[in-house]
Amino acid sequence: MPDNRSSSPPPWYTHPAARTWRCAPAPAEVQTFHPQLPGYATTPLVEIPALARELGVGRLFVKDESSRLGLPAFKALGASWAIHRVLAERVAAHGAHAPLTLVTATDGNHGRAVARMARSLGSLTTHVFVPQGVHPAAVAAITAEGAQVTEVEGSYDDAVRRASDAARAPDAVLVQDSSWPGYARIPGWIVEGYATLFAEIDTQLTDAGAHQGPGLVAVPVGVGSLAQACVTHYRSRPGGPPPALLAVEPDAAACALESLVRGEPTPVETGTTTMAGLNCGTLSHLAWPYLRDGLDAAVAVTDADSADAARDLAAHGVSSGPCGAASLAGTRAALTGPGATERRTALGIGPAATVVLLSTEGTAANPHLTAPPMSTA
Repeated sequence: MPDNRSSSPPPWYTHPAARTWRCAPAPAEVQTFHPQLPGYATTPLVEIPALARELGVGRLFVKDESSRLGLPAFKALGASWAIHRVLAERVAAHGAHAPLTLVTATDGNHGRAVARMARSLGSLTTHVFVPQGVHPAAVAAITAEGAQVTEVEGSYDDAVRRASDAARAPDAVLVQDSSWPGYARIPGWIVEGYATLFAEIDTQLTDAGAHQGPGLVAVPVGVGSLAQACVTHYRSRPGGPPPALLAVEPDAAACALESLVRGEPTPVETGTTTMAGLNCGTLSHLAWPYLRDGLDAAVAVTDADSADAARDLAAHGVSSGPCGAASLAGTRAALTGPGATERRTALGIGPAATVVLLSTEGTAANPHLTAPPMSTA
């Protein structure tokens, strides 16, 4: 296990009132929809006692999303539900499936999920815009799903703008997992689709004897849609102690942390990170109020922290890419090292707490161009 690597506290934000905030739940229909899809299975919730001991908590579980509906990341949950809703509306309006192109931008996982769902339905085409920094193998995987891929010389935000422009064509619709003023309904459906993941965790924790649920949930953040789904689930539950919710980002793209510190949505200029799926400079407009009011804390981690975490998860049998391993890296930063006593107090985490880490992708999801630096401590 790695030693504490930093002599200074991590980039950090905390919101003491978050656990008192409440919101409406996701629609119940989502949880009956996904089990009807070919290949659906509940993904594992893996308990790792060694990491619980390292972090000084009672139990620690990792939600392993390395294989979800045949893909190496969780994104198919949101894409499938949103496309289902889009097609239902079109059938209601036109009486049959008319030709349709699904357009999206992606750092890898979302675009492949949209393309896979379109291919499975047979009557749809897909056009996917990919920013700089996405590994050629990830681009090839999207192309292999039958999508037209356009590589953009620019950032993820640049790719989103290109996709939005392309979706203005006749018989095209933008299926984006981020929102902005005037574009919210489809991203909202994508967020709803992620509810299945959290419902599975509830059942799995109960089956494991953790009847009170988690005391802390750590979620990786890119544009914030999964974090919005996480907040929606845990801030809409009618009973039981509410968990602390921790957002984790790359220090090269910490738009949520910056926005929370400033108290308003604040785009950041992104750098280079092996956490490609989290390399986003602008929060989803729809997600922001949920993150502002419902997150207990946010922390930024380095590529080296994520690489250490991925190796440790692999040693315990969990395949986790850099984005998925960010949850462990961020939880380590929050619960150990300089200032840990204050951070643990802010999160309400004692030695009996149950921690859940969302490992959002497997190692096959987002290959990175160069090996991340090793920790030197």
